[in-house]
Amino acid sequence: MEQYETLLIKKDEETKGVYTITLNRPNSMNAMNTQMGLDLLNSLQELKEDEDIRVLIITANGEKSFCVGADLKERNGMTNKQWKKQHDIFENAFKEIRDFPYPVIAAINGYALGGGLEMALSCDLRYSASHARLGLPEAKIGIIPGVGGTQNLPRVIPVGIAKEYLFRGSQMDSKRAKELGLLNDVFSIEKLEENTLQVAREIAKNAPLSLKTLKESVNNGLQTDLHTALTIELNNYYKTANSEDRQEGILAFNEKRQPNWKNK
Repeated sequence: MEQYETLLIKKDEETKGVYTITLNRPNSMNAMNTQMGLDLLNSLQELKEDEDIRVLIITANGEKSFCVGADLKERNGMTNKQWKKQHDIFENAFKEIRDFPYPVIAAINGYALGGGLEMALSCDLRYSASHARLGLPEAKIGIIPGVGGTQNLPRVIPVGIAKEYLFRGSQMDSKRAKELGLLNDVFSIEKLEENTLQVAREIAKNAPLSLKTLKESVNNGLQTDLHTALTIELNNYYKTANSEDRQEGILAFNEKRQPNWKNK
């Protein structure tokens, strides 16, 4: 695995298929600079080609901040052309998160603001430390979210409440975020990594083809009408029903052993 300037990549030693990307700019509250955008883009493209991967966790170094969005110090003095070039990198990196073939879990260890919350919203599941605060404050500095915030937030929480947070640029604490369904669960900072890994390990034990087609069915089905969505589900059902892994799953169940998945 390639080494990255602003990221740490770790493979779980206990369960095959679980990888963690750690944002590693703690002195800048893990704000995204251009290099982090490039590192995210390249690492995600590399990881999705890894035959072993089943679940990806995205978290950050330190106990204060997951990510506070773009590094405004780096952006200070950028030309419009430079700004657009950087934003293209961020857009492509976040698209790689959304389109990653296997489940992606955000482990939010602190502030998730602006692009940091947009990054978490691009993931499939979100867990946070109890002290975390989340928000999209872009209106306070004269812009709006530009990597999915206005579209993903109201797809996760009620539209009117999403609009209120967007219009006010205000933050919510982890308790409120869980109540709204933005977070799957909340843990102490001491338990965040362990409990998130526990979820990832449980997911990684399931059939890889099932994980891929489940994600595809839900994500694509939500973008269309119910009739078309059910067709998407049925097509993916038959992909799994006619697979070698379905036969292996039944055999392993009857033989009371762990299945040996082939992703076929």
